Amino acid sequence: MQVIASSIRKGNIIEKDNQLYVVLTAENIHPGKGTPVTQLAMRRISDGVKIAERYRTTENVERAFVEDRDFNFLYKDADGFNFMNNETFEQVPVSEDVIGDLAVYLQENMTCVLSMYEGRCVAIQLPARVTLEIVETEPTVKGQTASSSYKPAILSNGARTMVPPHIAPGTRVVIMTEDGSYVERAKD
Repeated sequence: MQVIASSIRKGNIIEKDNQLYVVLTAENIHPGKGTPVTQLAMRRISDGVKIAERYRTTENVERAFVEDRDFNFLYKDADGFNFMNNETFEQVPVSEDVIGDLAVYLQENMTCVLSMYEGRCVAIQLPARVTLEIVETEPTVKGQTASSSYKPAILSNGARTMVPPHIAPGTRVVIMTEDGSYVERAKD
């Protein structure tokens, strides 16, 4: 299916030179002078080789037909990460190289979208936000809460993020899975 390059997003599957690539990052660049371009960082599905491509934003790109289905994350073992289809109860193992940096945000029974191509998982989309607990951060300094500065914190999954000064250990916060950034305090 032909689509324009500017509509390509992270997680899409691209077909190029009879090979399938999963898009790791997609950035539209609009310089002051010249033609706007779309910069794509991709990983070849067959062997894991990463490449970078640049397209004019109006250029056509071949998007591969993949089937996106909801799966629940079950557990991790030696074979990789195991997911279950909610409708058929079929279990699918997914290798670590498909999940990549998103592995730290996987939580038991989390519903994820797996992109299946010929019965094999080639890409994954996690929910946009997850709720985690702060396990370690610097203490708040009096008078620091008024400024817009952030301080480092370690989350319950081991990931690091930057949080506002008023956040203390034990606080549950909402984190964006795409880049690991702080969104807000959890409302629970």
